[in-house]
Amino acid sequence: MAKKRADSAPPATTSTVVELNERSREILRLVVDAYVETGAPVGSRTLSRRLGMSLSPATVRNVMADLEAAGLLWAPHTSAGRMPTDAGLRLFVDGLLEVGRLTKAERASIDAQCVGAGKSLPQMLEEATTVLSGLSHCAGLVVAPKTNSALKHIEFVSLGPGRALVVLVKADGLVENRVIELPLGTPPSSLVQATNYLNTRFMGHTLEEARTEISNELEEQRSELDELTGRVVETGLATWADGDAGGYLIVRGQAHLLEDVTALEDLERIRALFEALETKEAMLRMLDSANKAEGVQIFIGVENELFGLTGFSMVIAPYANSREQLVGAIGVIGPTRLNYARIIPMVDYTAKVIGRLIG
Repeated sequence: MAKKRADSAPPATTSTVVELNERSREILRLVVDAYVETGAPVGSRTLSRRLGMSLSPATVRNVMADLEAAGLLWAPHTSAGRMPTDAGLRLFVDGLLEVGRLTKAERASIDAQCVGAGKSLPQMLEEATTVLSGLSHCAGLVVAPKTNSALKHIEFVSLGPGRALVVLVKADGLVENRVIELPLGTPPSSLVQATNYLNTRFMGHTLEEARTEISNELEEQRSELDELTGRVVETGLATWADGDAGGYLIVRGQAHLLEDVTALEDLERIRALFEALETKEAMLRMLDSANKAEGVQIFIGVENELFGLTGFSMVIAPYANSREQLVGAIGVIGPTRLNYARIIPMVDYTAKVIGRLIG
């Protein structure tokens, strides 16, 4: 359990490139190791003992002071030890981290949960996200790929006054449900007519093709549709138009983010993070950045503009289809004191497993 965070906050990440000698690199590595393990500041005497007394506490303090001046360490209190800043964590991850390997049990767990036999794509992705969250003890997330397969079935189902459920089934088996707002007083007959119209006219077309043709027909006010039914169709398609461009987001394991909470300020930060996770458009933009780069991407603290606060990191990796096209991304969100050495290969392996299964 992490100790209570200090009232003060670490300085923001800087872009300064810092050259460290071997002694400074080793002390920074030990500070980060201690931070990952306990979440608490570490003092010079503790570091001196971990170094096997090869350096005196006074020498260690001098090196730590230099690292603090370089923006890599910070002190929550004047009498306390030091903790890494986001810049210090970034330098550690980029240059000092020794990435570990997954155990056979961890690989087997991911393989078993991700196996695709008899599962739809959303089911496979949900289970992959769940197992990644469980193994990493972080919140797991995945952005599902954008699809352009033909429509197999679409249906409008009444949910009560002013609301309806749109069920879209594609030829590749992907099923999505979305709730739309309708004019009050819309009769069930309009929903039935809209369903029949779409299934008669546009099955076998892609959603984009159907959207273009329907838009043209609605402008001409075809006699097959009365005005109210036309509004049902138009509203339903607008909903798909808004969401289809960026895929969809699955988040599992948010409760893991509460495990180390020991202070009120931590709870406030977690609350803000949950709000950010619900802002799917912003999250999809963040994950889309992973699709534009190869390999695992790591966002530490304030580097992650999505959250607008320090204290969290995101580790994500893109996955590709059989044509080596990047179609989605999977990863985890957790405190900045993530066990990066363990989680990086875990995220990377899960992304590769998903890529093989959707190939």
